[in-house]
Amino acid sequence: MNLENIDKEYVLHSYGRNYTSFVKGEGAKLYSSDGKEFIDFGSGIGVCSVGHGNKELADAICEQASNLLHTSNLWLIEPQAKLAQKIVELSGYDMRLFFANSGAEANEGALKIARKYGQVNFGSKKYKVITLEHSFHGRTITTVKATGQESMHTPNFSPYPDGFMHVKSIDEIYKNIDEETVAVLIELVQGEGGVQPFAKEEIQELAKFLKAKGLLLIVDEVQTGVYRSGEFLASNYYEIEPDIVTLAKGLGGGLPIGAVMTSLKDIFEPGDHGSTFGGNFLSTRGALTVLDILKPEYDKGEIAKRIESFNGYLDKLASSLPKYFESSVGLGLMRGLRCVSSEVQSQIITKAFEHGLIVLKAGRNTVRFLPPLTISQEEIDEGFKRLEMALMEVNI
Repeated sequence: MNLENIDKEYVLHSYGRNYTSFVKGEGAKLYSSDGKEFIDFGSGIGVCSVGHGNKELADAICEQASNLLHTSNLWLIEPQAKLAQKIVELSGYDMRLFFANSGAEANEGALKIARKYGQVNFGSKKYKVITLEHSFHGRTITTVKATGQESMHTPNFSPYPDGFMHVKSIDEIYKNIDEETVAVLIELVQGEGGVQPFAKEEIQELAKFLKAKGLLLIVDEVQTGVYRSGEFLASNYYEIEPDIVTLAKGLGGGLPIGAVMTSLKDIFEPGDHGSTFGGNFLSTRGALTVLDILKPEYDKGEIAKRIESFNGYLDKLASSLPKYFESSVGLGLMRGLRCVSSEVQSQIITKAFEHGLIVLKAGRNTVRFLPPLTISQEEIDEGFKRLEMALMEVNI
């Protein structure tokens, strides 16, 4: 039985899987089992922030694994404490952190913080959370319900938890706040929802309004965080100070880790929340190394140069090929090309793969680009060369 058949026989069919098998990676390049080279403009859906096969990260993981992988959160974990300090310092916020294993878990933690805040700080309980149409916040039952996509709220998994309202725009948030509303949960750039950023001014106004009302602003930075936006946090770029921020994806460079950070520094007491694996020695040592790699890249302006180069290519394609693209969208190295139809989107993704380039699908007919933050200029140039060849074969 070959590998594809083993996977089909023994793994639940929850993914529309491409059965290409990758066996090696280097920088922004991946190599399949049949020896083909791919330029990776997806980085494992924004996870491999320092690229594939990064020696510094691999060495740190190996060294940590040879000493301690895990003890439990009943004991002090040195890299966890240092990682929390590092994240707080890089964010510029006065916060504390809880570490989990994924973005969905980080968002679950954020929702628990919000609900406890709503329980203990008002005369009557506030528990409702407002989210936006096209948002995506995770795959657990609660975060699926928080997600503003009706297609995900199928009867198969009902009943869902109550206390969530989805609205179509920032303006509608104000109209739908009631006496039971405790928080607004928002992505500053909607990833799955089409790589769609919000206007800075409307986010700043929302943050100011919620703060005046004593309500919480939760910013889901699972995808936008850790320099993906060009700043350490997208909320830094938007010049706001949320009450709660969630992180995951690029934080571990491929290791599973999530984090929820909050200015409500004493909201949790022992027993309120927990995780067996969250924040263990391996994941936090890896994340520390990722930040040690990316911070100098940011300070030297290297990430900004890559953003300028990458986005120059995208803007040129969007303006020169109106028969395929409506616009170039996104922020930093979280970018998209909005296609004129889902058919064009699908063809581009397929043809790009045939030419050795990995790009991703997102909502609103968008081809999504999430390259490693350490991608080289040579890899950028080669990737767009392959994309241009793929575009020559698209038929509409």
